Amino acid sequence: MNPCHVRRPLAAALCALVALTAAGCGDPGGPQSASAAVPTTSGFPLTFDNCGTKVTFQRPPQRVLILNGTSVAEVESFIMLGLDKSVLANAQSYGVSDDPSMIARIKALPTGGLTMNKNFDVPAEQVLKLKPDLVVSTWSGGFDAKNGFATREQLAAAGITSLVNPVNCAMGKPEATEEEKRAYRNQSINSSLEFIALLGRVFDVEDRALDLIGKLRARVEAVRARVAGRPAKKVLIAYPGMAMMNANGLPAVMTGGIYDDVIKAAGGVNAFAGQSSDTTRTLNTEQLATAQVDVLVVGQFTPDERPEAEAAKLFAAYPHWAASKSRTYAVVSDGVYLGPLNAVAVEKLSKVVHPGD
Repeated sequence: MNPCHVRRPLAAALCALVALTAAGCGDPGGPQSASAAVPTTSGFPLTFDNCGTKVTFQRPPQRVLILNGTSVAEVESFIMLGLDKSVLANAQSYGVSDDPSMIARIKALPTGGLTMNKNFDVPAEQVLKLKPDLVVSTWSGGFDAKNGFATREQLAAAGITSLVNPVNCAMGKPEATEEEKRAYRNQSINSSLEFIALLGRVFDVEDRALDLIGKLRARVEAVRARVAGRPAKKVLIAYPGMAMMNANGLPAVMTGGIYDDVIKAAGGVNAFAGQSSDTTRTLNTEQLATAQVDVLVVGQFTPDERPEAEAAKLFAAYPHWAASKSRTYAVVSDGVYLGPLNAVAVEKLSKVVHPGD
């Protein structure tokens, strides 16, 4: 069975994204460099390096196109910073969220009448015709001509600035530096906050960005303080609706990077901690059956899924899990991904990992 053979366009896009980026991900280690993400200069014109491309802003952008990239990190960051009016067209959406208000707020943004190509993002001709002053992509591959997208050079020639979420420089960039690979490999809650800080600089709303970062960080730290010293329970994050990502048709089990960081902040440890991100693709039934799982986290991928029923199926399939015996589970959607809702997910998980502590 081909794991990419699915009906839902978003699921197919996600699977295609995994295939397109496999060559550029690498297997680095070490901490992410915060200085690589946020320019240290102030005022306009603002010039800095973004994934190896020099970008210059003469003034805060006013006509922004947010590419899809199967992400909501960027559009949610724009919304939480109150930058809605700067969005000319948004191609990101998910349909479910750990912050239910996000669904309507994303839907309210203009789409510019754009359509996706076979690689599930806005084709070059539509981007150039729209004439934005900034195009934002969650990954470097969003500017890959081989996939029908406008290159950063094409955009620059048309007077359009481009921006990649810095933590994803290595994603879809075969010539990524070791530093970029490390940053991608070691994504964390801090990576989500760094993108907010970057937008604060680019849109000249630094005070607003710092205030938002402070509030989100305080929420995470409050949970860390509450669960400090408690035994770290084994937590498994599984997305049944993303089974197309696994070669054996199993739920997509998320490990490494930001997933581990969210779990750790909530007082747990990933059941597959120490495994590479390739585990999502290669995990087999035996590995899942023998895993130690104290808490199951069911990821909801689409609005029509029933997480409670999916949890019951997993408990029945893997009765030896401690979580199956105690029926202990939580439900998340976008809060465990890169993006501004990590604090929501940390709070959700902590209530199940360490209830009443």
